[in-house]
Amino acid sequence: MEYGLDVLLVLFLTALTAGIIDTIAGGGGLLTIPMLFAVGIAPTAALATNKMQSSFGTFTASIYFIRKKLVDIREMKLMIFFAFFGSIIGSWAIVQIDPAKLKVIIPFLLIAIGLYFLLSKDIGSIQKDKKISVVIFAFSLAFIIGFYDGFFGPGTGSFYTIAFVHFLGYTLSQATGRTKVLNFATNFGSLLFFVYYGEIIILIGLVMGIGQVLGAIIGGKLVISKGQKLIRPLIIFISFAMSIKLLLQ
Repeated sequence: MEYGLDVLLVLFLTALTAGIIDTIAGGGGLLTIPMLFAVGIAPTAALATNKMQSSFGTFTASIYFIRKKLVDIREMKLMIFFAFFGSIIGSWAIVQIDPAKLKVIIPFLLIAIGLYFLLSKDIGSIQKDKKISVVIFAFSLAFIIGFYDGFFGPGTGSFYTIAFVHFLGYTLSQATGRTKVLNFATNFGSLLFFVYYGEIIILIGLVMGIGQVLGAIIGGKLVISKGQKLIRPLIIFISFAMSIKLLLQ
């Protein structure tokens, strides 16, 4: 199937917008996946291509936050491994199991996250003590959310961000930076799985990937400059928007 310049331009602009949103609060797939469906791409190929294009954005955002010293990559090695490993298993599982049942549960989890951020006005404004160790976080939450991202996906950024804030005591800016690193690990793990299965549409993945890179740079600058004032309301909005979308489906 051939894609005209008009379709590629729409996909590029969609990815650019998604890259900004994804870097700040997660939820860029809310835009990219429906658009991939809208241009006539089959579901499995759309999910695979989405992983490719989003990998560009999460990689760019990760490098940006590491260079700005918002993230210490050394403390995240174990988390990265388990998030990566979990996403590969999750991607394998989606081929074996129908994820439709998750569509019933996930909207309510996202609503809970939205309410949590809405009612906690000072959440993530200052760094707090850890409730669990980094090792336990890696073995449990990094792996479980990584599996979820490979298996289903919507809300992964919000899940990681709230986990970093609630369990490891990071500020919202610190949590957002670390979320992008783990998001890249999960995207890349799923991407390797789908490369093996040959489902990716390379041209679209590259065009959207360029949009994601630009969006990630813009979003990263906004996270550094605006911090909690921008991240919190956007997480609330994205969480409720994804919940409504999934419930309507």
